[in-house]
Amino acid sequence: MSQELSKARAYEEKEGDKVPSEQRPLFHLSPRIGWMNDPNGFSFYKGKYHLFYQYYPYDKKWGPMHWGHAVSGDLLSWEYLPAAMAPDTEADRGGCFSGSAAELPDGRQLLLYTGVIPQGNDYVQMQCAAIGGGTNYEKCQNNPLITQSQVPSFSNHHDFRDPKIFSEKDGGYGLVAVDCMENRLGRVLYYRSPDGLDWKFRSILSENDGTFGRMWECPDFFELDGTHVLLVSPMDMRTTETYYSGNGTVCMIGTFSESDGTFHAEQDQPIDCGIDFYAAQTMIAPDNRRIMTAWMQNWDTISYVGETLPWCGQMITPRELHVKDGRLIQQPVREIEALRRETVHYEKQRISEKTTLEGVSGRTAELLIEIEPAEEGSFSSFEIRLAEKDKTYTSLIFDPLQSMFSFNRSFSGTVRNVAHERHCRVPDRNGHLSLRIILDRFSCEVFLNGGEQTLSHVLYTDADAEGISFSAKGCADLTITCFRLSR
Repeated sequence: MSQELSKARAYEEKEGDKVPSEQRPLFHLSPRIGWMNDPNGFSFYKGKYHLFYQYYPYDKKWGPMHWGHAVSGDLLSWEYLPAAMAPDTEADRGGCFSGSAAELPDGRQLLLYTGVIPQGNDYVQMQCAAIGGGTNYEKCQNNPLITQSQVPSFSNHHDFRDPKIFSEKDGGYGLVAVDCMENRLGRVLYYRSPDGLDWKFRSILSENDGTFGRMWECPDFFELDGTHVLLVSPMDMRTTETYYSGNGTVCMIGTFSESDGTFHAEQDQPIDCGIDFYAAQTMIAPDNRRIMTAWMQNWDTISYVGETLPWCGQMITPRELHVKDGRLIQQPVREIEALRRETVHYEKQRISEKTTLEGVSGRTAELLIEIEPAEEGSFSSFEIRLAEKDKTYTSLIFDPLQSMFSFNRSFSGTVRNVAHERHCRVPDRNGHLSLRIILDRFSCEVFLNGGEQTLSHVLYTDADAEGISFSAKGCADLTITCFRLSR
């Protein structure tokens, strides 16, 4: 074991174990200590779900990238394992950037990652590998496995990263990675290997024409419900009716041409419409569910952090994915139902003025909500306030006239002037809206109309702000089931 990795493991064990459980999310993975960004190596191996992550243990800010490591039996209760990698070889001395994992035929686990090599005031990125048994990993002696010589023409030779491995039908492996052309537009490259180690360039899978930002990051490519799906996280997006500016996420649904290895997008949508969502990565569970995780943060809003917490960054609640009628559908993994404790239910409560309901409160809760117009009237706005105490709250607003859903955490207690509002247009269903809200200590995730759209947000309101209230302009009926979530 290198000195760098040994030092990181000793530090995270000493400092990470000091963090009391109430200063962590109940069921979202946060870093053991320090900084977390992209999920890496999301996989099932030796009876456990493994989730690695971009990691800098020594500070709550981004630094030379390590790989943190955690395992779970249910995707919600995470056990920290020692850091898997540190930047400690010539091929990755500038950082061990994002990547993925696969099980090799001999039972060992393969980690593929981007090694960064500083060159003067610049850098070069190439794809590397490490192999191990679930805790300790040895980097391949012949790293990097995929070099700039295997990148097609017009690459800028600097931005080539984020390998995502998957099994091919012939028993070999496929891999998608991203690079950046000289015009600063990203593209997804497709490689193939018989053994996960010897890689050959196959094709340019997809190329950005400027529609979705500039450089693309963190690709994932898979078949789901009879169609093909490509996920990317573009940088430098411009605001449109569907997408927000900055670092965004895009799901493209379409067809894959086996003959030339190209993907043709037919539909696109934001993977998540919220403020805090980036770098999605999926895996296949033992029961064949396609499950996705992502970094519940965003590069544009990282100044909004828990000031008293010894960590920064967390992952979303893992989600089951489907494609229905040309749209990506997301739902929290069914395992979350095992956390449900006390249940409170109200059927068609008439809401006009501000209303609280007994038993409907808390910061670790799941809310199943149906909103509809009252029989004798209608409404122009319906508001749900979460994490409410005195003048502090986070607001969810449904405007049925504009078919618009809004999230606003401007009054959540923040002292940072960053983006705190998001809006998304919802289908017009005559004033009816279905919501599923997942609240953890430091986050709020919203699933609209059975998971047709999602909005993910971190929330650092003081823990004692547990109120939940409802109000309408006009008259609406509310049906709600509230579960307290606990281990």
